[in-house]
Amino acid sequence: MVQQQKDITGGFHDLGPDRVLNLVEKELGIRCKNLFRPLNSYINRVFEIETEEGVRMVVKFYRPGRWSKKAILDEHTFLTQLAEQEISVIAPLRFRDGETLAEKENLLFSVFPKCGGRSSDEFNDDQWLQIGRLLGRVHQVGESAKAKNRITMGPRHSTLDQLNYLLASSCVAEDLKPLLRTTVMRIIEDIEPLFLQTKSIRIHGDCHFSNIIHRPGESFYLIDFDDMAMGPPVQDIWMLLPGAAEEAVVELDLLLEGYETFRAFDRRTLLLIEPLRAMRFIHYMAWCAHQVEADGITRAIDDFGTRDYWQREIDDLIDQEARIADAQMPSGNVF
Repeated sequence: MVQQQKDITGGFHDLGPDRVLNLVEKELGIRCKNLFRPLNSYINRVFEIETEEGVRMVVKFYRPGRWSKKAILDEHTFLTQLAEQEISVIAPLRFRDGETLAEKENLLFSVFPKCGGRSSDEFNDDQWLQIGRLLGRVHQVGESAKAKNRITMGPRHSTLDQLNYLLASSCVAEDLKPLLRTTVMRIIEDIEPLFLQTKSIRIHGDCHFSNIIHRPGESFYLIDFDDMAMGPPVQDIWMLLPGAAEEAVVELDLLLEGYETFRAFDRRTLLLIEPLRAMRFIHYMAWCAHQVEADGITRAIDDFGTRDYWQREIDDLIDQEARIADAQMPSGNVF
């Protein structure tokens, strides 16, 4: 007789309205209306709900095995500290037991106030200054403590781990693995010296346009700290630029002007932008592989895992290696 395997996911993929609303009501000590609206999320299960008083909230169920409980609490601690300084982020609510993370029925979940807003990929000069000030304040708090259970962004830390994951993955064609390894290791060896004197602090880690929203009559909000990490502050700068640093000197000048209202910025770390871009390529490949191997289904892009995909990615890494070799410090007022 074949023994039935225990479901270690706690029914993560089968979450429905009754179960979600019952869990939230019990942990928060509230009553909810029947509103139950699934929201887009590649990894987690996220739903919009509403209390009987008409307060909208967002409940997030974390995919089992994606983050440890301690890693999630590192994020919550950071968000709570930022909110206590009146910095525009969305911190998790506290449950009746005073915690921000509930663990019930083999599931981890948290609840956030709903904070609607509009994202934009084009800012005026004053808005670039505002975003710079926001990031300066975030990093000012970020350097006050460490996130012991989050990755450290660095060639020999996160990037090497991601390469090893890809080399062990069935998502990569076996005959292309040697070329992938050689290409990535060459990049790691080239860029490692640039990181040796770089200070790592708690950062957002995934700071792009979609994770900055604007609310009418309020300031910009920085959202989605799922990928927070220990890393160089410039990581939260370069992804916002509308092009390569040398092509976005005006925007970079304004960002740093706003940033330095609250925190000094080491301009030497601008030389890390192209290395960090290469690391981002590798991070994204590994992230996609994680999604596929988690359930065998989820694909962030349609042709992920095909031979054409991997050959294209390796070619892009080789091109990026040349950009790193040719990179120069941006001009303008950055010094």
